[in-house]
Amino acid sequence: MKHAYLALSLATILNTPLVAFAAEKTQVKDSIEHIEVAGQVIKSQGLSVKNETIDGPFGDNLALQDIARSVTPISSELIEQLNITTLQDVLAVSPNTYSASGFGAPSLPTIRGQLGELFQDSTRRQAGNNGFGVPLSFNSVEQIDVVKGAPPVLFGSSQRNGGFVNLQSKVASTDESKGKASLSAGRWDQYSAQIDYTAPIIKDKVGFRVSYEHLDHGSYYDYSGTKSDSLFAALRILPDDKSTWDINFELYQVEFTDNAGINRPTQALIDDGLYITGQGVQANGSTVPAAGSIVSPTGQVNIDRSTVLTDPDNQNEATTYLIHSIYKRELSANASLKNITYFQHLQREEIAQNSFVEIIDGADTAQNRTELTYSWNDEQQTIFAFDVRYNKVLGYSQFTTEADLPIDLTGPLSNRRIPLTDAQKARLVELRPGVFVSPGAQYDIDNDGSGDFNLSDTTDSRSWQTGFAIQQDSGWTDKLHTSVGYRVDYYDVEARDPIAPQGQTAASDSINDTLQSGQVSFNYKLNADFTGYGAASYNEATSNSMAGGNVLGGDNVISEQNFATENTLVEFGLKYAPTDSDWYADGAVFSQRRSLRNRDGSNTGIRTTGFESQVFYDAYPYWLSAGYSYIDARYDNSASSQDSAQVADAFDNSRPDIIAGTGVGAPSFTPFAPSNSQVQGIPEQSFSFNGNYSITSKWQTGFSGLYTKSYPLDFLQTVKIRDQYTLNVNTSYAFTPSTKLRLDVNNITNQKNWRPVFEGGYFGATLAFPELPINAKLTLTHKF
Repeated sequence: MKHAYLALSLATILNTPLVAFAAEKTQVKDSIEHIEVAGQVIKSQGLSVKNETIDGPFGDNLALQDIARSVTPISSELIEQLNITTLQDVLAVSPNTYSASGFGAPSLPTIRGQLGELFQDSTRRQAGNNGFGVPLSFNSVEQIDVVKGAPPVLFGSSQRNGGFVNLQSKVASTDESKGKASLSAGRWDQYSAQIDYTAPIIKDKVGFRVSYEHLDHGSYYDYSGTKSDSLFAALRILPDDKSTWDINFELYQVEFTDNAGINRPTQALIDDGLYITGQGVQANGSTVPAAGSIVSPTGQVNIDRSTVLTDPDNQNEATTYLIHSIYKRELSANASLKNITYFQHLQREEIAQNSFVEIIDGADTAQNRTELTYSWNDEQQTIFAFDVRYNKVLGYSQFTTEADLPIDLTGPLSNRRIPLTDAQKARLVELRPGVFVSPGAQYDIDNDGSGDFNLSDTTDSRSWQTGFAIQQDSGWTDKLHTSVGYRVDYYDVEARDPIAPQGQTAASDSINDTLQSGQVSFNYKLNADFTGYGAASYNEATSNSMAGGNVLGGDNVISEQNFATENTLVEFGLKYAPTDSDWYADGAVFSQRRSLRNRDGSNTGIRTTGFESQVFYDAYPYWLSAGYSYIDARYDNSASSQDSAQVADAFDNSRPDIIAGTGVGAPSFTPFAPSNSQVQGIPEQSFSFNGNYSITSKWQTGFSGLYTKSYPLDFLQTVKIRDQYTLNVNTSYAFTPSTKLRLDVNNITNQKNWRPVFEGGYFGATLAFPELPINAKLTLTHKF
């Protein structure tokens, strides 16, 4: 394993101290035979994936070519070079990671057309409800590993299976003191500052690291912005020469905007920026947005792309803290132990003027995994893992009275606001004065045989997940290696209604279930440069609500369907990683079936097939990368649904010159019959490219670009986002070896691009997200 690293290390060793040693000996004693030792000069700038190691998912310290899956490791140097600040930005370098906007604050990655999982230091982090959740800070992150396909058996049963991102935390240094400070300022009053410092406490024994980041970002979008603080602290302890112990802590507080983009996404809006005006009207004549409202178009205007569904009186903030402990010890020449402990606490509160409420009064997640690795000989290695995860969530939710299509964004703010009627309040519960949420269960108060309340994601739930995994890695010949793994997870789940209506006994339920997963893969070295691989996996996963909690259904029980999401993957690939070249390339074909959690809690099967490839070249003064992906994502003879069937349903036909409205009214929840239709909101093809050139040792310039092919925005394919591209440029100048100034100009051609707002296409006929126009950011970095 890691032949590339061995060769490069040998080259370095042979090229430096041995050259000097040989020269010195020939000067002292001419009679000794002159030996000339030559080695390759390493020109890597740390901007290629080729030389990164992967820890966690499949074992530790694995070279990229030795992993039988499609993987993109993104180093800290590459994070800086590509200006990666959100999970959406990984598309710049990792194929098949195109994502929706996540209401302007993506909390989960999108991989191969579906939401993926977010891990940090090999444990699953709390994240959003179907991607909408708390923004992610990279203040604590040293490396981002993007892996396609379901999590492996070592990581266990989870919720989302398109792929996953594993964040590797910064670690403290025990042998040197060093620091880095950066300041940035960008368009729309976007300011940020970060300072990162590490030093030994006891040299070669104990070290610490502290990193602090502050963001104060204004926004191009109306009534939007982000203010956040992240404090990260790490401690590394080396008790002896056989063990390491890393402990880190992060405290993150953020105020941010729920940005739903622009409603009424007609083809004219997407192509020409033309927005249909006119406020929706209910059957009773009210202009308050509500289900079934109908718009009589009053005209068509060019809308400013900054005019989005936000409100200055919305409240949206969150606080979370995380603790990670990673202890590794070499037990003997054949055995090693790794123990990972994780704890996270989250509180979140959003109260929006459009009647949306999501309050997490406390979500606590704790996990401990112990891995024992035993090498029977040089060819056979077994990893045993025992895992316990606990999750407790107390949260309140209300999204049943939202209505976006009836809103005329060009009118006054009152157009967007949804004050609840007495009838609507009667179907909810008052959490505190003026704040109404859904109860966590259904109740029939008037005994008419039907429930009298609206349900969303309100819950007081706890779950225990206990898992055991085994993975066998085998080297049968110098060329052929295999890996086989199996895991079983036992779930014990309880949920109750935390806010039952007055006079009602709070409903509760519990469920136990056993979920299994398995994987098999092979690597075959065709020669010294090329490695072919194949992988197959089966994974049973869960469906959860906000913060990973479990909810009661309309029948006041936990649905068994929440533990019935089956996911399969078959993947074949080829990796090119020559030891004597500055190139790296790989390609993979895949077929992946997985389940997507719908907004109503049900699961929809989706099957994707496709191809993806990435190429890297890294040799000073050049760096280049390119990625291409093709994906055919279709419903697997499964049902789907949308907020409305099509955007035309919101309008009557009084202005056929503007739109041929159907007069159905909107929103009007629409289920679609099982089909094999194309999944909306996902481009079939995308192409990304990046580059950097060092003009001098101090001055660099770079570029990046992304192209996506046309794709449907809604299930019926009545509206499409056309072919679009984005071009970015950057340049940096190092005044000293320690001080550098960098300028980034994004979307330099000022393209008017769009994205879906929500994963899974539920709002495909209702909303579209306008991407940012041309913008610039200046960053000053100083190392000390």
